[in-house]
Amino acid sequence: MAGVFPSIQGKNLNKVAKTVPDDFITQHLIAIVAFQQWHQQNVDETIEFLEKNALDERFEIIEIPVIQKTTRFREFRLDALMRAAIRDQRIRNRTITVYLDKKAFMTSLDIERDSSIHWFVIHRHTNTILLRGEGVITSNDLERIAETPEA
Repeated sequence: MAGVFPSIQGKNLNKVAKTVPDDFITQHLIAIVAFQQWHQQNVDETIEFLEKNALDERFEIIEIPVIQKTTRFREFRLDALMRAAIRDQRIRNRTITVYLDKKAFMTSLDIERDSSIHWFVIHRHTNTILLRGEGVITSNDLERIAETPEA
């Protein structure tokens, strides 16, 4: 699997600044990237499936809403709306919103369309992409992820 996940900066819904994937070094990282509001159901389904199969014990799991850079006011407003909708501190902590040049980000990861979620298994020290996929994680994907060696 070729490629390195780019360093991106954002804040989780608890207002803590995070750099993905650099701040996640205790375990390999599963990053679920969403581009559209309606992707949330697919993100939730994927994370639930990973947790149900205990992958949250071997991997750090985060979701990354990727939003086109806009005005500070609009970013502040959207962050406030997301915080109001999500009360669970665990979910708030793992949801890291990034405002950036969406097209450049997609190009850097060779993502052609933003019509579905994309997921990445990222090495905890090198930020190398070990596995990647598009859409909700399936049983076959789960097997491949589970076979990822710990480093």
